[in-house]
Amino acid sequence: MVKGGLTTRGPRNLLRQIREAMAGGGPAQDRLDMVVRVIAQSMVAEVCSIYLRRASGELELFATQGLNPEAVHSTRLRPGEGLVGEVARLAQPISLSDAPTHPSFSYRPETGEDPFHAFLGAPLLRGGRAIGVLVVQNRAARRYDEEEVEDIQTIAMVLAETVASGELLAQDELRDVEVAPHRPERLKGQKFAEGLAYGVVVQHEAPLAPEQLLSDDPAAEERRLNEALTALKAGIDDMLEGGQTKLGGASFEVLETYRMFADDRGWNRSLEEAVRSGLTAEAAVDRVRNEHRARFAKARDPYIRERLHDFEDLANRLLRVLAGDKPGQRDLPDDAILVARNLGPADLLEYPRHKLRGLLLEEGSAASHAAIVARALQIPCVGRLQGLRDRLSEGDQVIVDGETGEAYLRPRPDMLAAVQTRMAVREQRRAEFDLLRDTPAMTKDGTRVMLLTNAGLAVDLENLDMTGAEGIGLFRTEFQFMVSDELPRLDAQTALYKLVLDAAGDRPVTFRTLDIGGDKVLPYLDNEREENPALGRRAIRLGLDRPALLRMQLRALLAAAAGRELRVMFPMIATVDEFRAARELVDVECEWARRRGRPLPSLLRVGAMIECPSLLWHLDALLPLTDFVSIGTNDLLQYMFAADRTNPMVSDRYDPLSPPALRALAEIQQKCADSATPVSVCGELAGRPLEAFALITLGYNRLSAPAGGVGPVKRMILSVDLAAARRGMNVLLGSSAGSVRGEIESLARKLNVVV
Repeated sequence: MVKGGLTTRGPRNLLRQIREAMAGGGPAQDRLDMVVRVIAQSMVAEVCSIYLRRASGELELFATQGLNPEAVHSTRLRPGEGLVGEVARLAQPISLSDAPTHPSFSYRPETGEDPFHAFLGAPLLRGGRAIGVLVVQNRAARRYDEEEVEDIQTIAMVLAETVASGELLAQDELRDVEVAPHRPERLKGQKFAEGLAYGVVVQHEAPLAPEQLLSDDPAAEERRLNEALTALKAGIDDMLEGGQTKLGGASFEVLETYRMFADDRGWNRSLEEAVRSGLTAEAAVDRVRNEHRARFAKARDPYIRERLHDFEDLANRLLRVLAGDKPGQRDLPDDAILVARNLGPADLLEYPRHKLRGLLLEEGSAASHAAIVARALQIPCVGRLQGLRDRLSEGDQVIVDGETGEAYLRPRPDMLAAVQTRMAVREQRRAEFDLLRDTPAMTKDGTRVMLLTNAGLAVDLENLDMTGAEGIGLFRTEFQFMVSDELPRLDAQTALYKLVLDAAGDRPVTFRTLDIGGDKVLPYLDNEREENPALGRRAIRLGLDRPALLRMQLRALLAAAAGRELRVMFPMIATVDEFRAARELVDVECEWARRRGRPLPSLLRVGAMIECPSLLWHLDALLPLTDFVSIGTNDLLQYMFAADRTNPMVSDRYDPLSPPALRALAEIQQKCADSATPVSVCGELAGRPLEAFALITLGYNRLSAPAGGVGPVKRMILSVDLAAARRGMNVLLGSSAGSVRGEIESLARKLNVVV
């Protein structure tokens, strides 16, 4: 039966013939010639041609039926040249009834294509990239119908997979065909976690390549596909209902959107049509994913590009359902560099730490949960690498440069050698820090600085002894909640806090109560949508709105600290009344334990985090109520400058080493000194030598830094003449400049401070 052009209903018979041609013996060129003859005959086309992309980017004519055979391997089109180049550039089919009149038409006399008017071209897509183009042509000016366009896309998909697998070409030809990016590239992003690493790419939710492309039983494959779709949707429904499965800590709203896309009629219809054309369920998913990826990836609208990620994630999950895989069961190479669009903390913690060398992200921010966990695990991390996943293949070698915020894809040997040299220097520096581990952090003129570390995971406890930190200045209790599928029970919370106190021994630990809300959404808690969640119901506001949640945490802390000192502080206090209300809950829980004869801490200290600028003008009322305060510089400064620190478009609009920021910090320190209130700094500034230099010159003598910052900051402190540094800093506080970073660097150099 002839339907427009194909001699059999659907391309199933044609695909079988192509498979037989590829499986035959003989030279690769003979098999290619057979393939184009079969396609031309089946589609009633007078011309069928295959163009493949060379490493240079040119599209070379590899085989043809109907054009001049002498043009094979002679005709090469520049990137974007002609209709063939346009198909590759757009990564989508082009159908024309009169090709020579199209503005993109390029005349190549050596091909002898003058008589042909009708043109239908489809890209050979691999990982969303066009690695070649399949073309059919006819003399008569006619429009190819939708079914023929669908058929040629299916054929092109099969050809792309066979070219990439090496079935269709000789190995010497395949080496120069760009089935995947292979040239060295350098991408500039943002540094999320310090360090250097190199290894091989492992893609988070890595796409599974279908092992079998063609189906002998389309009805059975359609049943498999429908069953997998049902299972996929049921899994998402389970997450929406608070089930046990994870989706990277996604919010209820995100999951609802995700579920909506799983029901998308167009996506489901495309999958069904691909299966009915003769593909296996896996090949159908792969084809539809590639088409979406190629089409959406070129969109400038960020909303449309976001939809690409939704569909791509769904396709990857659907492939895993079809394969029977379960999350968290992947085996990693010993030098794995994890590559992802973004990650939740639970995702990262599911991977074996001893095999994970580095992390590369397309999105995220230095304040994201993945970045915080990466710093805690001391895994180098670079984010905001646009187009990263399209430029990498599983198994590619890559360098993570967490010092400069760069990634080197498929690096040259000289670049790899340079990085290995830098890593050796870092190792030597780490050895120097190890020698300082037991040395007190004291300035040259005798001022003692207490250096603590930030923590939030059980693995952080190892850093106490490794770094020589004198305690934990900030234990982020929310991580236990964020990596759990359900609200941690009282005994689980108590066990973690007891573990932390046991590991610290006689060293102080300051627990920050639950800081969730805003960008830290727990899927098992009901969360109303907020227009500006960073300024919404989060941290202590959520705790006071849900006193049972906060009281259970306080009860666990009191039980864990029985007979020992307990330091607990409340985050994001904006008013004195909020602190009073929170402290009253501590008193209620103490009384509850007392009435039941349960042991209490030997010493209880309750503090507040200064993160909201409103407190700067009410410290005289707040400080007498507290046992200590801690400055969260990350939030304090973003609120002061009205610039979201997680938004890369504005996060660099202010400098922490600016007169307004330094004056605010100087005023807090002075008010605390006047009232004899212990004060510490636990933001990221405390872990950077230059910023820490500024802090100690302002009078701060208690700093809590990320584990990787303890050694460098201690080395800096040991090199400081504090009296001289303070004289220089006082001058800079009166500056009218937007930033005094350069001046502080000059002051440090002048005083021979190691920053």
